[in-house]
Amino acid sequence: MRWFYYVTRILVRILLLLLTRWQVNGRDNIPGQGALLVIVNHINLADPPILSVSIYRKAIFMAKEELFRSRLSRYFFSGFAFPVHRGRPDREAIRQAEGVLSKGLILIMFPEATRSPDAQMQTAFNGAALIALRCSVPVLPVAISGTERIKGVGWLLRRPRITINIGDTFYLPAGNNKSTKEKLPELTSFMMSHIAALLPAEYRGKYTEPGKLDGINS
Repeated sequence: MRWFYYVTRILVRILLLLLTRWQVNGRDNIPGQGALLVIVNHINLADPPILSVSIYRKAIFMAKEELFRSRLSRYFFSGFAFPVHRGRPDREAIRQAEGVLSKGLILIMFPEATRSPDAQMQTAFNGAALIALRCSVPVLPVAISGTERIKGVGWLLRRPRITINIGDTFYLPAGNNKSTKEKLPELTSFMMSHIAALLPAEYRGKYTEPGKLDGINS
């Protein structure tokens, strides 16, 4: 499977260069080694392969469990992703996420858990914040825009502009007087605001206001 992963990366890169105006900003913000949790907004099915070639280090994705239901798709995705059940706690997915990060690898999560129907950011689930807290790893916000134009057949002639903006890493604060359950929604909004800050205003949706951590450190 290792050869398949790298061959796929090469093919995706070639297709992006030929069919789109693909631009990656802030690649120097990616640490050269060590565990890293990457959080990204989600617009199109093409987002994961585009992100994979935009981040030079090998990354593992947390992906919706529906992608693993058939034997063929399970074979295809198992080399670079693992499943998560959306909308409910998934202890096995959390365990696998912790395993990826404990090995010093990159874990990529889409906190919204599904594609946006209008390219604007949607309310995120708390899973990414929980994992960031439990593993005490740096978080890297990444914003993707332009992939909403990859639909139908006509886009092949238009060479849409696809932009990947990579921000600065940050850590979530650990010490406070609130329980984990109480602070997760605020921490999630704080994390998503880092993505929103990297996007044009028309993409920010639910996260138009800067995230705050009022009371988190109290």
